[in-house]
Amino acid sequence: MTQKELIAAISQESNLSIEEYLTKIITGTLIQEDQITPLGLGSFCIRYRSSRQSRNPQTGLPLLIQATNVPIFKPSKTIKTVLN
Repeated sequence: MTQKELIAAISQESNLSIEEYLTKIITGTLIQEDQITPLGLGSFCIRYRSSRQSRNPQTGLPLLIQATNVPIFKPSKTIKTVLN
């Protein structure tokens, strides 16, 4: 099966565009706190950011920024060499 055939089969089966389907797969995997590595593209993972103290620039009052999970993308070596 070629890549075009795979894309056509996915889009016919799910009634979504390939972008929507990939977004659904990647977010679903990241929600399970897993790492996903599409071949030749890079890797997507979740990084935890702890809560921290900050300041409101207008008033100068201190703020507490809540802890959160942030998606991280690390491009593959081939993408890095093409871009550089």
